[in-house]
Amino acid sequence: MPEDHDWEAYKVPPTRTPVSERTTSVPNPVNYLQTAFSYVLDAPVTFVREWIERFQKKEKFYYYHQKFRRVPDLSECVEGDYLCYYEAEAQWRRDRMVDQEIVEIIRERLAACKQREGPNQFQNCAKEMELLAQVTKAYQDRYGDLGFHGNARTCLMKQKHRMMEERKAAQ
Repeated sequence: MPEDHDWEAYKVPPTRTPVSERTTSVPNPVNYLQTAFSYVLDAPVTFVREWIERFQKKEKFYYYHQKFRRVPDLSECVEGDYLCYYEAEAQWRRDRMVDQEIVEIIRERLAACKQREGPNQFQNCAKEMELLAQVTKAYQDRYGDLGFHGNARTCLMKQKHRMMEERKAAQ
């Protein structure tokens, strides 16, 4: 780069920023509106929000660790208690989702073991295979043949029929 610069081509910016001079003596109404907004609306809302945040810091709420109370089973509901029916149905749906996730986790563990062990998978992953067989059999016994539209009542009837068949087979 040459030492002699062309000062006309590359002008140096001014060292001080010029201050704009007022052209009128009337104050700007925007400044008053901003100040009024700040004191009337923004300050109370900010105060309340900071107060709530201080209160919430004392009690941490983790939504992903939410625990629902166990509700009575459908067989324990009094006849005609529709609220109990609804709660039992919601509990059954949650239980079904949990059981589906358990089966999926065990299946993923078995797949990871098979991937890790390679040709020795039948020897080294026998526990995982047995566990998957048990879990899928239990899931099939409870929820199998219910279909997508299965509910707590049909599941309870299926369980009742299975228990009656087991009693007949035992005799």
